[in-house]
Amino acid sequence: MKKNYFLLIAALVIAAFSVNAQNLVLNNDFENWTGGTADNWLADGGAIEITQNSTTTQSGSFSCEVLWTSQDNQYLTSDSFIVTSGIEMNASLWVYDNDIAGRARLCIIYEGADNYYGDYSADMDSWQQITYSDIIPEGATSAQFQIRFYDISGDWDGDATVIVDNVVYEGNSTINPEPTNYPTDFVATAEGLAIMLNWTDAVGDDLPYAYLIKAEQAVEASPTIVIPVDGIPEADDFDFSDGMGAANVSYGNENFTFTGLETGEYYHFWIYPYSNSGENIDYKTDGEAPNVGAETADFTIINQENFDAGLGTWTPYNVIGDQEWYQDEYGGDTYAKMSGYDGSAFDNEDWLISPPLNLTIYDSVFFNFKSAFNYTGPDLELYISTDYDGVGNPNDYTWTDISDMVQWSDGSWNWVESGKIDLKDYFQSNTFLGFKFTSTTEGSSTWELDSFLIYGYLETGINNNQDVSISVYPNPVTDVVNIETAVEGLLEIYSVNGQLLINKVVTEGINSINVGNLMQGAYLLKFSDVNGNSATKKLLIR
Repeated sequence: MKKNYFLLIAALVIAAFSVNAQNLVLNNDFENWTGGTADNWLADGGAIEITQNSTTTQSGSFSCEVLWTSQDNQYLTSDSFIVTSGIEMNASLWVYDNDIAGRARLCIIYEGADNYYGDYSADMDSWQQITYSDIIPEGATSAQFQIRFYDISGDWDGDATVIVDNVVYEGNSTINPEPTNYPTDFVATAEGLAIMLNWTDAVGDDLPYAYLIKAEQAVEASPTIVIPVDGIPEADDFDFSDGMGAANVSYGNENFTFTGLETGEYYHFWIYPYSNSGENIDYKTDGEAPNVGAETADFTIINQENFDAGLGTWTPYNVIGDQEWYQDEYGGDTYAKMSGYDGSAFDNEDWLISPPLNLTIYDSVFFNFKSAFNYTGPDLELYISTDYDGVGNPNDYTWTDISDMVQWSDGSWNWVESGKIDLKDYFQSNTFLGFKFTSTTEGSSTWELDSFLIYGYLETGINNNQDVSISVYPNPVTDVVNIETAVEGLLEIYSVNGQLLINKVVTEGINSINVGNLMQGAYLLKFSDVNGNSATKKLLIR
């Protein structure tokens, strides 16, 4: 009887702990699949295939069988979930690894803090559990559970297979009351194509676990935002194609920035504090939630490249070595990547070069991008040229090193914004930007680049000269644009990267110009009259 009594107490203790711990990984047991893919998981790395396994499971009806066919690391990454720094967490993973060549590894990818790269599986014909317990690191706002897959040297025979199941990431999930108050001093500040939101954290008896920021594009009156509902978490949404966006921000981080927004557009934001997570999430929605708005800068995008389709408009040029720039993908994000390492470090010189840019039609031009790198090797460099021919060896032309204008990544795969690089000294009709990568047999870093944006301002617009008399209508235009002027002059229409598309002499009065053969988008219209006066205006074709 005494023995059973202690077993009962132990069971109650275990039950109490399970109540206060919530698994934050969605579809953690791989029971849900859609179209041959595990829901809430992303297989990434370029040479990985996952399938639903109903024969070998740690528990339940299904597990996830992973096959990879490359010696490069492959990844299986969960959807992001909100975490709170400073509290205890427990993570674990079940692995069936009966392949002499392959290994699985438990990793936690944090937003705002250093990632955790943990233990590997062992080769055994049975299920094994990999565990990890720690304090959620300072600064962490969200996390992803990542399972990495590796080959282990000479035993590699072309592919490897392991099975994974029952993933756990538990944080303290004690059910707390709804937050007492909203945050205060909610402010929106636009900077280029980004809007930064700042606020002062909510105070009161019951503090938030985090905030949900909801966003709507181009709404200044009669907003249509949908108020969040208790028990239904809302995921981050940075795709404004439907006019809506959202972000979850942990308590204690009193700012967030939405990036990659459209030019000259108004965005409205609401902030809702909430407690708990998952089905226990409890939003504060009584009264009026703080809301603010801001408008992005109205500039012209000359070149924008996110590497969604290969290297896009940028061209690689290989000078030395077998390795070259290529598109890579991780966690759904695409970027340009370069490494001189392939089993060992090699001598390389490889350029990644912009298309030709005509910057003479702008009043000011800026370039910004993001970079990340790891490992030891020569630094990446940024150059600019006004005499490159667009196809030859870059070393045969004149390039100016502007690397010191850039805020580069500090390593460890940390993405860093370059800052606004001012190209005011290079307003030529044939300008190129070029990244120069080098490596040696002594060492090679791996560099990643993303979010390229070259943009220009027409600061004075069509009325920049009092002596220029011209009207342009309709604008936006579909087929025919009318140019009405009091004097004869030259009309030029350029693409935003400076390519001259239409060159026509216009006479006094109304001149009708057919632009129906041009694709939809933004163009620059320049008029120069016979007296030497000129003006430039943005022309939109729908």
